[in-house]
Amino acid sequence: MAKTQGKQRAPNTIAANKRARFDYFIEERLEAGLELQGWEVKSLRAGKAQLTESYVTLRDGQAWLLGAHITPLPTASTHVQPDATRTRRLLLHRKELDRLTGLVERRGHTLVPLDLHWTRSRVKLAVGLAKGKKQRDKRATEKDRDWERTKERVLKARGRG
Repeated sequence: MAKTQGKQRAPNTIAANKRARFDYFIEERLEAGLELQGWEVKSLRAGKAQLTESYVTLRDGQAWLLGAHITPLPTASTHVQPDATRTRRLLLHRKELDRLTGLVERRGHTLVPLDLHWTRSRVKLAVGLAKGKKQRDKRATEKDRDWERTKERVLKARGRG
């Protein structure tokens, strides 16, 4: 049996935003539903989603996902004009929205989409309550990651010895 190379994402993950963990300290993670159209669900089943340039805003007591790109399938319905980057509403409880609004407005946090995934045949968006990293923080994170990689390499080489 052949061994798989590299990391594989979980089978229920549709798209992940790897850049979010590099640019932000994720302090809290919560799950939100997404208000989608039929062609978007079909595209998500085919894995045609991208979260790299997306962000979450709070307006008029609602949470909105902006900039997420869901590529329409060529077999999408002919009577609907698909918009790949339309603004999508996030489905959260009122208490969660009120708490997030307070944190974002008063404490300077931001909301970052982390990944899109399936939960019991429904599309969910993992949203992170985040604080921005400074350049020195990014360098320190990368330095720690390199050290861990080097340490693993040395321990692996000793084990063969």
